[in-house]
Amino acid sequence: MPVIKYTDKDVDLLARLMRAEALGEGSLGMLMVGNVVVNRALANCLTFKDTRSIQDVIYQSPGGFAGVNSQLFYSAATENEKRLAKRVLEGEYYFPATNALWFYAPADDNPCVPYWYEQKLSGRYKNHCFYEPYPGTCQELH
Repeated sequence: MPVIKYTDKDVDLLARLMRAEALGEGSLGMLMVGNVVVNRALANCLTFKDTRSIQDVIYQSPGGFAGVNSQLFYSAATENEKRLAKRVLEGEYYFPATNALWFYAPADDNPCVPYWYEQKLSGRYKNHCFYEPYPGTCQELH
């Protein structure tokens, strides 16, 4: 059962964003980016109170994703990328993105900063640092 209502258009949109943000980090990195997108649609807290759909989250302004400005975002999603997006939409979660609402990639393999948007580091996967809200800030997502 899906964790969020979605359409084929949402699958394609999410797949393209996952690729644009994390292609170099392989399938697992792309899945973690997808986790953050879904978490923002579910969170209903902080700056994500009005993001109820995949489209709302990806195009949120301010606060959306830099990947929407990449050429990778504007080319068609592959069937494999769509399968990855569906896995996330159906409820697969991967640590450290399990409850994360933010991520970023530090330049030149620098370490992750302990806080991002005043939220704590939940962990790192390859070149992405993931951040989750403090307990009690948002409902637990998973």
